[in-house]
Amino acid sequence: MAKKSNNPTMNDVAREAGVALGTVSKVVNGIPVGEDYRVRVEKAIKKLNYHINNYAQGLKSGKTRAIAVIMPNLVSPYFASLVNSIGKTLALKKHYMVFFGTDYDPDQEQEYVRLAEQQKVDGIICLSYNPKLNVSDEIPLVSIDRYFGAKIPCVASDNYGGGWLAAKKLRENGCKHVAMLRIASKLPHEPSKRRDGFIAACEAIGLSYDQKILSDGAPYQEFVDFLYEHFHDGKLDFDGLFCVTDSLVHQIRGTLKEMGLSVPEDVQIIGFDGCRNFGDLELTCSTIVQPVDAIAESAVNLILNTDQSKAPSLLCLPVEYAFGGTTRK
Repeated sequence: MAKKSNNPTMNDVAREAGVALGTVSKVVNGIPVGEDYRVRVEKAIKKLNYHINNYAQGLKSGKTRAIAVIMPNLVSPYFASLVNSIGKTLALKKHYMVFFGTDYDPDQEQEYVRLAEQQKVDGIICLSYNPKLNVSDEIPLVSIDRYFGAKIPCVASDNYGGGWLAAKKLRENGCKHVAMLRIASKLPHEPSKRRDGFIAACEAIGLSYDQKILSDGAPYQEFVDFLYEHFHDGKLDFDGLFCVTDSLVHQIRGTLKEMGLSVPEDVQIIGFDGCRNFGDLELTCSTIVQPVDAIAESAVNLILNTDQSKAPSLLCLPVEYAFGGTTRK
């Protein structure tokens, strides 16, 4: 004998509310109806504990309201904050997120794209480390930080402007000789412009600079060696440092402490990202803040836009400097 389902249906809601089935459908799908009808339907939904069958709706409409979000991980405070904001923004628009963490593995990225396509998601938002990522033309794709071409919208911060702002702020704070520390991806992406902006600003304002750039996977010890090469008689040659991520600032501060140097008294440091302790408390360092909520909102609006042909190929959002204790006020 087939087991009878106790799950209420849209018909049950219509009977309870005393309205037509079409009225219930409109309320459920966010289509305006008379206020009295809306209240009656919502009360019936709550009383019956009715839940929308998104899968069934998707089969009928061809839309699942699911958006795949592909990111390297949730360990990085910046990635975690970005994913959280994307999820909240999608929820406000009556969509939900399917998250995939790739651990920077390009092959895993491609596999997750395949799984997302199998799940019939309505779109993919990704921060990719796979320059050859292959996505079906039938599924909208929005990229964060990596430009794939004119047909795929890319959302990014003004990384060039952020690098420029970091150099300008160090100069304003009295620094005379600075260094930029960077871990560089072999793949071209928008964050690589932080270096260009920083160097351009240093040259424009006459600020003496040096730089140490490591490739992905290089040991952190190379930064330590670089700092000790510029350490003489208890003093560092640099009175200001620009680290291209806040995570790197955390490591560098530890090294400077071991060298007997104080931050910001001996060395001022500016990072990049705007990470906060425990996610939403004080900033972890003085930093160039990426507009996480604006990036998330822009990516979601682009992925839900039915006419991708009018989407910008690169949307560059403004950044700002914020004091976080590693520079002088």
